[in-house]
Amino acid sequence: MKILYFYQYFSTPKGSWGTRVYEFAAEWVKAGHEVTVVTSIYSKSDLKAEKFLERQCIDGIDVRIINVRVDNRQPFLKRIYTFLSYAFWSSWYALRLPADAVIASSGPITVGIPGLAAKYLRGRKLVFEARDLWPEGAIELGLLQNPFLKKMAYWFENRCYKASSLIVGLSPGIKSHIEKKHGHRNVISVTNAANIHLFSTPVPFPAVQGIESKKYAIYTGNIGEVNNAIWMLEAARILKEKQASDFKILLIGEGQQKEWIRTEIARLQLDNLLLWDLMPKDELVALVQHAVVSLVPLKGTPVLDTSSPNKFFESLAAGIPVIQNTNGWMREFLEEHQVGFTISPDDPEALANCLLDLKNQPEVLLDMGVRGKELARKLFDKNMLADKMLKAIEKIV
Repeated sequence: MKILYFYQYFSTPKGSWGTRVYEFAAEWVKAGHEVTVVTSIYSKSDLKAEKFLERQCIDGIDVRIINVRVDNRQPFLKRIYTFLSYAFWSSWYALRLPADAVIASSGPITVGIPGLAAKYLRGRKLVFEARDLWPEGAIELGLLQNPFLKKMAYWFENRCYKASSLIVGLSPGIKSHIEKKHGHRNVISVTNAANIHLFSTPVPFPAVQGIESKKYAIYTGNIGEVNNAIWMLEAARILKEKQASDFKILLIGEGQQKEWIRTEIARLQLDNLLLWDLMPKDELVALVQHAVVSLVPLKGTPVLDTSSPNKFFESLAAGIPVIQNTNGWMREFLEEHQVGFTISPDDPEALANCLLDLKNQPEVLLDMGVRGKELARKLFDKNMLADKMLKAIEKIV
């Protein structure tokens, strides 16, 4: 089977971004399928290109790179330009490359443009992979306010779903939302996955300054408003007020609020809040494994209750409990399996108190970690989930 995969943020484990598409595509290649990924250059990816349109082979995956750079720190209009530029050039690939099935992985929603081109102009079977709910997310977060643009966005969303023979939601919440709102008959949930071998294999604590093993909480990812960076900043301030500065909060990543956070750390003299740059995923493993807990914060808005962050699955695979603050499927999962905690996104003091309690309960953390590892192995293994999605694609083809 020939699979054409449109995804704008492709990365391998050498990068600092989620590797779902790389890992799924690599597994499908091992199973004997031909997989072509059309992508761009993301600031957190390890991809590089010299030509505007470049072809690379990565572990058997035919990767077509459109050399347009995407960065979360870009101004809004610049990001819109990069999305539309990718959509235009990837549509050329949609019309030109052979495929039995075409996957459009959103966001951004503009990735639906080459998907629809392949569907209507070449008669391909379309699979729409919904990584988040759009335009609901953009509207709730205040990024999309113009009434006409909202109407057009809802129309385009509905058109993408109706054109799809299969919809893959990255969380149970996304699957449920699409089924209820759009009435699509073929929607499955294939969550983000964890590289079990990478994150579960014990790694010695690295020789780094500023932190000690099991004396810090870790956050990895985008440092911005959507990820509620201020929640962690305020928790660090409260910990210092409680004279618990020996316990650190470690933030690793990039984002729109990173420099503001850095300024606040200096202004408030928070020696217990550490701000580090991005690092490759395979170097990150040791820091995750030796944390007390992994923080998975998001802004308190309903649409984010359906989120499926990579760090959630990777932390469980590393045997580290999770503290998160949504009211959706992640909260239900943590409560059912007792592998973490849910705290209000508006209550940094509750986060600080939880961290203080947990650092003195190594037995509780160990039990949660053992359960988390087993759940990750059973439910979130990348190979198993890749096979689940592949079988669903084979059915429609």
